[in-house]
Amino acid sequence: AQAASAAEPAPARVALSAARLVAPDQDKVIEHPLVLIEGERVTEVRSGGAAPDGYTRIDLGNATLLPGLIDCHVHLTGDPTLSSGNYYKDTLQRSAIDDAVTAHLFAQRTLEAGFTTVRNLGAGEYIDVALRNAIDRGTLAGPRILAATLPLGATGGHADDTTGFSPTIQFHGQTGVADGVDAVRVRVREDVKRGADVIKFMASAGVLSAEESVGAPQYSQAEMDAIVDEAHRWGKRVAAHAHGAEAIRMAIKAGVDSVEHASLIDDEGLKLAKQHGTYLVFDIYNDDYILAEYARLGFPASMTEKEKKVGRLQRESFRRAVKTGEKLAFGTDAGVYPHGWNGKQFAKMVEWGMTPMQAIQAATTNAADLLGWADKVGAVAPGRYADLIAVDGDPLADIAVLEHVRFVMKGGAVVKGAAAR
Repeated sequence: AQAASAAEPAPARVALSAARLVAPDQDKVIEHPLVLIEGERVTEVRSGGAAPDGYTRIDLGNATLLPGLIDCHVHLTGDPTLSSGNYYKDTLQRSAIDDAVTAHLFAQRTLEAGFTTVRNLGAGEYIDVALRNAIDRGTLAGPRILAATLPLGATGGHADDTTGFSPTIQFHGQTGVADGVDAVRVRVREDVKRGADVIKFMASAGVLSAEESVGAPQYSQAEMDAIVDEAHRWGKRVAAHAHGAEAIRMAIKAGVDSVEHASLIDDEGLKLAKQHGTYLVFDIYNDDYILAEYARLGFPASMTEKEKKVGRLQRESFRRAVKTGEKLAFGTDAGVYPHGWNGKQFAKMVEWGMTPMQAIQAATTNAADLLGWADKVGAVAPGRYADLIAVDGDPLADIAVLEHVRFVMKGGAVVKGAAAR
């Protein structure tokens, strides 16, 4: 035992410095920060001063440091750059195996874009669990992942891949489709059994699927109540996909932890969200990409027409949510547009009502709180993971600099940028 203990290397010690540190947990900027790191954790944050003896120094000069960013809504198993230009060909010829062999590429792009933690809200065949585990083992490079596995959905709804196809066509494989109170409880248990960190369900219709509606409820109140009750029983938080106002209200009443998209939320929904402490996760960048690119990518016109109905209204809903002081967390739905572009949403959030600091807090402290990881990520502070990024310039003056992250550290290891000296 003594020999084994003696063979264990001491944790690496790193002293990281830059011109400034945006500290969203303190709502301030720290000038000339010195961040001391041992192993994968931050041990101290100082303003100024020299690095202690025995530390490897990384000096990023005039850069701005921030906590590693968090995206609460991604789909690492898909990307529009994989499209052949024919939606039906891709649907019928691609399989979960195709998704599995490319997912690590998108995980690495996400990490190098500065997002050190993500919530992957839905993946076929439990690919996100396998990807999470490989990253945690150090086999692959990527962000910390909270995996949702198969999202729950009603027959004929947003999670039902057979909707819109001939009844003679059958898709084989795992499915999250479940109907009725007992069946949705079983489905939650199956997701937990297979490694889910969070449960996601389709409270309403959606845009990129074949059902006619874009926002109508697709589960009853009793079914939503059962999903949330069962997930919370197993210690899992719940994210509800919901565009329509009625479905949003139903999901909040059921006790979900976050509403994704929230496109058509009304005043009653905003009041309910505040009363229940529900986070709203608006993906307000991807409307631009869908309307610009999805026709060229071969998606059915019915889907882009649905996007036209909700895109602008979602941004207006976001503005109202900012004004009413709702709990807002950063989520992009990346995978609908290319991974690695996650940072493009910051500019939209500022354009539609947030201050730059609020936008950064949505992707750090707020996001960490939503995930239940406020003691792990979202801030540069003693005891937290040493997840840090750096950008040139000042993101509080020009939020768009977050689209060009030059340095990324995850768990004390530099994965992009300056070499240590």
